[in-house]
Amino acid sequence: MPAQLSVIVICRNEAASIARTLAPLDAWRKRGTEVIVVDGSSEDDTVKIASPYANRVVMVSAGRATQLNAGAAQAEGQILLFLHADTIAPNEADLVILSRIAQAHNPMAWGRFNVRIEGQSRWLSMIAFMMNWRSRITGIATGDQGLFMTRTAFDAVGGFALQPLMEDIEISQRLRRLTRPICLPQKVTTSGRRWETRGVWPTIVLMWSLRWRYWRGESAASLAKDYR
Repeated sequence: MPAQLSVIVICRNEAASIARTLAPLDAWRKRGTEVIVVDGSSEDDTVKIASPYANRVVMVSAGRATQLNAGAAQAEGQILLFLHADTIAPNEADLVILSRIAQAHNPMAWGRFNVRIEGQSRWLSMIAFMMNWRSRITGIATGDQGLFMTRTAFDAVGGFALQPLMEDIEISQRLRRLTRPICLPQKVTTSGRRWETRGVWPTIVLMWSLRWRYWRGESAASLAKDYR
């Protein structure tokens, strides 16, 4: 029997943390959820470590949009959940997604979770609060929040745009034209390493600047140079 829900986890060189993300999904697999890991040309043991936790592992060239689309192409489920390798979903999030999609009675339903950012800085809780608040107001979600959608919605917007940055913002904008997102109060936990490595406030300024420039029409390719 095909899975109702497929989880696509994208990763690259995440040998140190991928098991922590995937292990909680074992209970989901026992309930019939399909787990697909899409590796972006890792140079460590990510694939070896991930394989026992997944229904299948797909290997493609690196790039979040490329990996996300590759996972969706392999998925059997009529509902898709996209997770980053450093994002851990709540224990029964699979049941919550299935229930809320069913309640929506909308073939174009999509949504995201609230997010909690894990790390040492006391500012990370504020950043998470602002991300969740902004997302609820604007109807735009980020990949860190665990994007989910029906297969029908995914196909209707053409999947993730093949661009090096802002692929989550871009697909949210297209999905929002179909219907407003389901904003789940349950929290996924994502790593704060991006903020702590670069510095919390420099990262905040950088990300807001990039989003502003993207909204103004600057290309994702141009923004990616500054992001990296």
